Amino acid sequence: MGIYQFGQNVSKMFLSTSYKVEVIGKENIPEDGPTILCCNHIHNFDPPLLGAYIKRQLHYMAKQELFEMPILKNLLPRLGAFPVRRGMSDKQAIRTAMKFLKEGKMIGLFPEGTRSKDGQLGKGLSGAGFFALRTEAVVIPCAIIGPYKAFKSLKLVYGTPIDFTQLREQKASAEEATERIMEEIKKLIDKHEPKQ
Repeated sequence: MGIYQFGQNVSKMFLSTSYKVEVIGKENIPEDGPTILCCNHIHNFDPPLLGAYIKRQLHYMAKQELFEMPILKNLLPRLGAFPVRRGMSDKQAIRTAMKFLKEGKMIGLFPEGTRSKDGQLGKGLSGAGFFALRTEAVVIPCAIIGPYKAFKSLKLVYGTPIDFTQLREQKASAEEATERIMEEIKKLIDKHEPKQ
């Protein structure tokens, strides 16, 4: 067993015993080929949750500061993460993500760029739209519906792929593509959020 699978199993065990995790729509994730999971971001546990219950390895951007910590700087790359400098255009992070997609791998993005302080869906940054338009990757909207409270319901929803054919033909901007992604994430939240 590789270190990624080990980390995945540990994450799954921790999350499943700490929360009532309900996973919906796993069948929407392609078995292979370039894939982008775009998810809302409400908690530090979102990255391991997003990848814990699926078979494929997930590569995701993590803030540069984490790679400067003694233990994490060696561990994170082995767990599929790669660094991104927030608040600026990080060309190295973009190249790394494009390389993974060209190799037919799957990456996870949090289009908001940072955790939501109030749990509400924020505005998406243009990065997710950029990757969606510049590659032939399948784009899957995802929603994590919390909150993360011990032994309470926690939903992880993988939506159906977003069709970017029209936006690509129209040469839409990265901002427009991200808006489309955020709309789909919001639809998942609205559909699966517990009704008050």
